Amino acid sequence: MHLEEFAEGSSYLHRLDPRVKFITVIPFIFVIALMHGLKGPLGGLIIASLLAVIARLNLKRLLSRLAAVNVFVLMLWVFLPFSYPGTEVLSIGAFSATREGLLYVLSITLKTNAIVLATIAVLGTSEVFSLAHALVHLKVPDKLVHLFFFFYRYISVLHEEYTRLRNAMKIRCFRARSNMHTYRTYAYLVGMLIVRSYERSQRIYKAMLCRGFKGQFLLMSHFRLRKEDIVFGVFMAFAIISLGVIGNF
Repeated sequence: MHLEEFAEGSSYLHRLDPRVKFITVIPFIFVIALMHGLKGPLGGLIIASLLAVIARLNLKRLLSRLAAVNVFVLMLWVFLPFSYPGTEVLSIGAFSATREGLLYVLSITLKTNAIVLATIAVLGTSEVFSLAHALVHLKVPDKLVHLFFFFYRYISVLHEEYTRLRNAMKIRCFRARSNMHTYRTYAYLVGMLIVRSYERSQRIYKAMLCRGFKGQFLLMSHFRLRKEDIVFGVFMAFAIISLGVIGNF
């Protein structure tokens, strides 16, 4: 599990100042989330897709991320059109789908994919340390920055630990079934993962103390605002204003 798989590259977005990325992408996400109708979300998806093209992301990896997100969106397509009030356009047995429900769930789908694409293309093209560094410069409280950094940095480590435990269970011929033995085994798995996570956190903390950690990261280098950062900021500001006008939120 590699959470920084999109951070490796040399595209225009990879070279941008992470501070500019945060300042531009967060309002972009909020504007898309607050939109109504289809025009605004569709425009947001087009802009997010353009950002993904500029970032030159690996298409296979990007589609796998989008597929994982759209699994949950698919559940909305199953339930929302049949529970949203409006004009009936489709009937399946005792259930009736409405035009308003279909448009509503389509809007949610466009928004979700636009937000995910924009986040990956803009923030995902920076390393986690650069993002944490940018948050420090943006005056985000140190404790929140530390939580963000360690959560992002070590979730892949925990996933590797989980994979090792799962492989150990498979080697012992474990097969998941609907019985008490399966439930007990999964409970042991969760318990061992918590214990090993705690032990790992203690080792990391002691290693940090040995390196002189005193509650804050020492920054040896600082960002410099360049011409391309300003150009990107202006472009995103124009895109956000345009989406706000189109979306009429």
